[in-house]
Amino acid sequence: MSADAPRRYRAVPGLAELGDGRISYSQRSMPLLSALASRLGEDRPFAGMTIAACLHVTAETAVFVGVLRAGGARVRLAASNPLSTQDDIAAALAARDGVEVFARAGVDRVTYYEHIALALGTGPDDGPDLVIDDGGDLVSTLHTERRGVLGRVLGGCEGTTTGVLRLRRMAADGTLAFPVIAASETPVTRLLDNTHGTAQSVIDGLMRASGVLLAGKTVVVAGFGACGSGIAESARALGARVVITEVDPVRALDAVLRGFRVLPLADAAPIGELFITATGSADVITGEHLAVLRDGAVLANAGHFDVEIDVRSLQAMAVSVTQDVRPHADAYELADGRRLLLLAEGRVVNLVAADGHPPEVMDLAFGIEALSLAWLAGQAQKLPVDVHPVPQDIDAEAARLVLAALGTEIDELSPAQRAYLASWRIGS
Repeated sequence: MSADAPRRYRAVPGLAELGDGRISYSQRSMPLLSALASRLGEDRPFAGMTIAACLHVTAETAVFVGVLRAGGARVRLAASNPLSTQDDIAAALAARDGVEVFARAGVDRVTYYEHIALALGTGPDDGPDLVIDDGGDLVSTLHTERRGVLGRVLGGCEGTTTGVLRLRRMAADGTLAFPVIAASETPVTRLLDNTHGTAQSVIDGLMRASGVLLAGKTVVVAGFGACGSGIAESARALGARVVITEVDPVRALDAVLRGFRVLPLADAAPIGELFITATGSADVITGEHLAVLRDGAVLANAGHFDVEIDVRSLQAMAVSVTQDVRPHADAYELADGRRLLLLAEGRVVNLVAADGHPPEVMDLAFGIEALSLAWLAGQAQKLPVDVHPVPQDIDAEAARLVLAALGTEIDELSPAQRAYLASWRIGS
């Protein structure tokens, strides 16, 4: 690492070229961001601005960073998970003008937060104008360890359900200092990103890391929200017997009506063979559950943070641990001879053990965030401090641009239909 920037990414020779190739490959499947790069390159909504981002450092993220740069921004990027950084992508980004990367694969927790702090800058004149977060760690660090740069921030975007929950708690207790757009909560994001993207990438990570056949296995999915429901449907489509655990009665009823078996986790623990947590909460699978899991049970987490599976209890119960019995799979042997397989150290399995969401999914998710940030650049000072939804026209515009890029046409309402829908006077 260089002496003047001890924690800033420095590329290994040849690594940036490998990353550039992967970025170009993903970009071909991201028509919305390609269109936005041209538009924002003309409008330059971020001219003179610094954007601090805390995101998974993947090829798709690199395409998104390119769009922000096209819009005139200087970008500082930190990773939103210590194990999700792809070093070739980080190297490729670090080689570009106007991009600073503070991320490396496999860093410890202390270094992870140091990187986030560095992405936020060192003083009022060095801080960001806009922020974009994936999980809330950047915003929470900004409000605690980097308050000196807080006054410069106009607003931000949050791309995960977990992060939005944290931000709403900050807003409720009066801690949040600027308006934030909840980019993860649009209908199109819930459909494409949370349900379909998570389903495919989590199953991909599970199979890469464990190598198991899902057909005929009993898979326990904890949480039946937008992410968990997609995971459950995908596992069932591959022949698994799927059991759902839930705390929300409406979601539990939804699962029952879709034909899934719903049980308390204490009852599901002894019968499950593979467990996937997707709740956004903490202490979902605890020592109590680990004590009754069958020999060979596989544990995976699809939530953003590594708090859903009680890894500390698992470590305390183990008499030995064999790391990397397969890539990103550790075998814990217990005193009674049972072996439990923990994937991705309990971190988000689709980004640690696989490549995350497909480019087509991230194209729309990042496209909505790019449009939201451009809107914030001009509107943030007029907004109250709170967590705000994505403006409806942005969500619809992103979907239209993707449809146009795919060559898909849809119907339009006729004047008579518009009049009918706008009036209460016309009945049967």
